[in-house]
Amino acid sequence: MTDMNRPVSLVMASLTAVLVAAPPVAAAERTSSAITWQTCRTYSDEALAAMVPPDRLELFRQMLTRQECGTVSVPLDYRRPQGRTITVALTRIKAADREHRLGSLALNPGGPGGSGYLLPVQLLTEGGAADLNDRYDLIGFDPRGVGYSTKRDCTPPAGEEPETTGPITEAAARQRFAAESQALADCGNADPAFLGGLTTANVARDMDRIRAGLGDRKLGFLGVSWGTWLGVVYRDLFPERVSRMFLDSVAIPDFDMVTFQDERAAAGERDARRMTAWMAERDDEYGLGGTAAQVTATVVALRDDYDAHPRRFTDLPIPLDGEFVAVAMAQDSQVWPLAARVLKELREATGTTAPPTVKEVIGDPSDSGEPPADLPERGNRTMNRAAFCNEDPSRLGFDDAWDEHLRLLADNPLTGRALGFSAGCAGWPLPVQPVTLHRTTAPVVLSGHRWESPSPYEWTGQTRAAVGGKVYTVDDDVHGSVLSVPECIADVVGYFATGAIDGGCPGKPVPTGDAPAAETFTAPAPEILDNTIRSISLYG
Repeated sequence: MTDMNRPVSLVMASLTAVLVAAPPVAAAERTSSAITWQTCRTYSDEALAAMVPPDRLELFRQMLTRQECGTVSVPLDYRRPQGRTITVALTRIKAADREHRLGSLALNPGGPGGSGYLLPVQLLTEGGAADLNDRYDLIGFDPRGVGYSTKRDCTPPAGEEPETTGPITEAAARQRFAAESQALADCGNADPAFLGGLTTANVARDMDRIRAGLGDRKLGFLGVSWGTWLGVVYRDLFPERVSRMFLDSVAIPDFDMVTFQDERAAAGERDARRMTAWMAERDDEYGLGGTAAQVTATVVALRDDYDAHPRRFTDLPIPLDGEFVAVAMAQDSQVWPLAARVLKELREATGTTAPPTVKEVIGDPSDSGEPPADLPERGNRTMNRAAFCNEDPSRLGFDDAWDEHLRLLADNPLTGRALGFSAGCAGWPLPVQPVTLHRTTAPVVLSGHRWESPSPYEWTGQTRAAVGGKVYTVDDDVHGSVLSVPECIADVVGYFATGAIDGGCPGKPVPTGDAPAAETFTAPAPEILDNTIRSISLYG
């Protein structure tokens, strides 16, 4: 998914190139896309504490005072512009240097279903990327179906699944498939017009209504993860209206759920094999093997042992089986020290209580409590499912879905158990709305991460072949890391100022010191659609 609430630094000394601002849009276009500006929401201390670390809280408050808030009315169905309308919520923080303003820069964090409403505030709170606001108005928005925009929430599958351990059986998978596909059918039929309208193309059209309402002839765009797909589709629909566009962790350009899952799984297994080599170099510390092959054998044996003999530690809320071993192997390099410690502890565990790092990683669900009532929605599950399924032509039946699951397990011995089984888009009752891309000359930089798995690097080249643009390579495995690495940030800021950029940046280095904090240990299921991972996060 991508969370943009992360520290970034490096202030550009100067931005020397000056671009001539485009003339305002015609009065008729502004009228048809008028923005209704209104007083911004205020947030409780509890909500603010949940959104931002204490050391940045005061700056976050200050940036909220600069924020303007509004809504724009858009057609639910652009083929029927005089029909049912919905509202899209947006925010703006005006450029600091009004005299040399270059235009508006819209932001999207991913999803589909991620909220971008407060992204301008977050960007300005976190360091070097704040320089984008020197000459650009920063625009945040909640896509249709999300947050403060018009939305509808479907009911999840009825009932709780019984607690099971070990690989899912075919019988249990069949039950899950039936429950999930029925829930998707019920959801799609609840309001077909609205849910069928939750597509990337419609979000792109909404974004163009925002552009017109702002009075700009062209729009800049910075998107991460699914936000890159939104950018690609916007550029395809409105090439003449793109000023500059930077897309980090590029999404698959020819989407179907089977290919999407296969290629991400293969990239995750590839990165796990890098991790085995890293652990082998530190055999004295972790004791998992002195070669990559030995570490692989140790991990596979550990997974099989935990599947055959799940551990029920008295101080953990859940039993641990081979899935947890696979989750440890599916971490990006920033978490390798922590994941290796977890694997070492799992291998050596003998008592009735959990080893310390394992317990820290699992955490105590009772400590989370209810979120503040005014906490903004970070991501909307219904929009996520609808946007995926409206564009997914695969929609497998059970037999094919089960065969696909078994193949993923066999092809990915280190990480396959973490992928789980899901019905995907089976049961979604609305017609497929595929996207056909075209090559254009509109500016775009496609930022791909050489080793990452949520958006495999191959997708960057595939997208360039389909639509054109410039490839920017980040030499790490961290999804959407560009806005957290000073050298990368400098390139992004420079690109939006001048239009020029080199071929890449080093990204986040593999750690050499102590393990990071346990809260960075995450399940490898960035799309909300994957129901098998209970710790849900966004695609980006």
